[in-house]
Amino acid sequence: QVQLVESGGGLVQPGGSLRLSCAASGSIFGINAMGWYRQAPGKQRELVATITGGGITNYADSVKGRFTISRDNAKNTVYLQMNSLKPEDTAVYYCHADLNSSIYPTDYGRDYWGKGTLVTVSS
Repeated sequence: QVQLVESGGGLVQPGGSLRLSCAASGSIFGINAMGWYRQAPGKQRELVATITGGGITNYADSVKGRFTISRDNAKNTVYLQMNSLKPEDTAVYYCHADLNSSIYPTDYGRDYWGKGTLVTVSS
């Protein structure tokens, strides 16, 4: 009923940039927050950045000053601009949304995840 579709991953050299996009579609009655998480091989999934509907952002310390999260509420889309990429940024990046999937309070604040997009930073 709700889909999150990521795009924009790929291979980039250290110091390069990539922009990830994630579009939410389906039964959506308001999005409370959207964000990006990542999971490197052999590691747990970790928060990268989040943004609320009001535009309040939160970043992992490891990406502050290099990554910027933004959101287009009209398009139910969240972006992650990644600059000055490092090899340690290599991971599968997952989009997350905290949203209301119906008009009923029991469907408020549901968590949805995209399938992930691979970002590889290597020379």
